[in-house]
Amino acid sequence: MQKEGISLSVNAASEYTEKAYALLKADAANILKLIEVQMENLTMPQCPLYEEVLDTQMFGLSREIDFAIRLQLIDEDTGKQLLSELERKLAELHEASMRK
Repeated sequence: MQKEGISLSVNAASEYTEKAYALLKADAANILKLIEVQMENLTMPQCPLYEEVLDTQMFGLSREIDFAIRLQLIDEDTGKQLLSELERKLAELHEASMRK
């Protein structure tokens, strides 16, 4: 019976890890979408509003990731990878808007 309890704990932990990662990815996707909309409407990446929103959103996401790491819901490498991927996509978006 002890094994079943451990198994349930492992399964529950795995489920929470998957949910945490899915929520973090969704938040990253929302930030990307928000920036895409701003770029389409403002077409000025140097706009103070754009920069403020981007900084605020990225800071918030990094804090969420730190929290998930501290709870051991995701590992540090996964969190860094998620932020790096979003930063790369934002850089690509910025470059594309500058070519317009």
